[in-house]
Amino acid sequence: MCQFFVIHPMTPQPRLIRRTAEILQRGGVIAYPTDTAYALGCCMGEREAVERIRRLRKLHERHNFTLACRDLSDIGTYAKVGNNAFRLLKAHTPGPYTFVLPATGEVPRRLQHPKRKTIGIRVPDSAVANAICAELGAPLMTTTLLLPHEDLPLTDPELIRERIGAQLDLIIDGGAGGLELSTVIDLTGETPAVIRRGVGNAAVFEA
Repeated sequence: MCQFFVIHPMTPQPRLIRRTAEILQRGGVIAYPTDTAYALGCCMGEREAVERIRRLRKLHERHNFTLACRDLSDIGTYAKVGNNAFRLLKAHTPGPYTFVLPATGEVPRRLQHPKRKTIGIRVPDSAVANAICAELGAPLMTTTLLLPHEDLPLTDPELIRERIGAQLDLIIDGGAGGLELSTVIDLTGETPAVIRRGVGNAAVFEA
């Protein structure tokens, strides 16, 4: 049965954050708010939870998964970050950006891009998302709550419950979400490359 928590977007209730972490640690899949759209999340080590998200979103094998981290200190564990990339990350996190970086051995192979061995990294400017990661002591495996054959993500927690509640373990109502996705920046080359424009100023990476 899917649970439904109303969590304050600015001052998340610690009791509900602890219960969220417990659900995730038991292999649960959640819908939760970020600083852009609502997202699906699970613990990155939970293989079946990851596969449930793949099936729900009908993701192809080349889909680049994203890790939502609480701060910069987590990023070096899961991604290889050179000096130039670190300066960009420091200047633009937390915020509405996803950075594609080479994955380290700490990232399960099934979450990496199968050919490029990369991983998406986010530090959302979201008190709820960051509180969940802090309680877990680890990043969330995450992907936008964008259903197959739809152009816009689900943004209303009640509609999320109506549409896909039976396929989730928890929905967090943190208020209405946005319709735009994060801007995605590839930092694996010599210069940054904007591969998706969304929330955030992509122009700062194109100078």
